[in-house]
Amino acid sequence: MVQLTRIYTRGGDKGKTSLGDGKRISKNSLRIEAIGAVDETNAFIGICRLYGNSQTNEVLGKIQNDLFDVGADLCCPEEASVGKSLRVQPSQTLWLESEMDEMNAALSPLNSFVLPGGSEASSFLHAARTVTRRAERALVALEEKEKVNPEVIKYLNRLSDYLFVLGRFLNDKGAKDVLWVPGANQ
Repeated sequence: MVQLTRIYTRGGDKGKTSLGDGKRISKNSLRIEAIGAVDETNAFIGICRLYGNSQTNEVLGKIQNDLFDVGADLCCPEEASVGKSLRVQPSQTLWLESEMDEMNAALSPLNSFVLPGGSEASSFLHAARTVTRRAERALVALEEKEKVNPEVIKYLNRLSDYLFVLGRFLNDKGAKDVLWVPGANQ
């Protein structure tokens, strides 16, 4: 468990930060960009928790914890040997798929793309979905330069799908979805 006795360290005052293996890197590195994008995703999901019900709040809390696992995975590069580093596991991605399958069974198939909106909860979940996609893009950029646990990319890809399905589910099981009408304003 992590114990923080002081929040500021002054260690980052010159634009560098430490990874889990102690290595100092620039705060504008691809790795730190990816970690920051995951952190932003977590913050948006925290906002989403304000608009769901007790069941969705519990599930989103579990996802927030998983996102800290993602951050821990990313802060210890694969090539670093830091004891037993925390790595995102396939079971975490499979859990998201299982949750999606359960919700999706109650939804009608889509005949058009869904516009963000319908309800407050759905609107915030769509915003969280787009932030998750940005985090995924940051991870892919990092993975093109450095070794990354492939399960992290899978997890974020599935998480954005999950947030989409949950948004539909909280839109009265899709009844309040706002559908795209191609060329409607031409």
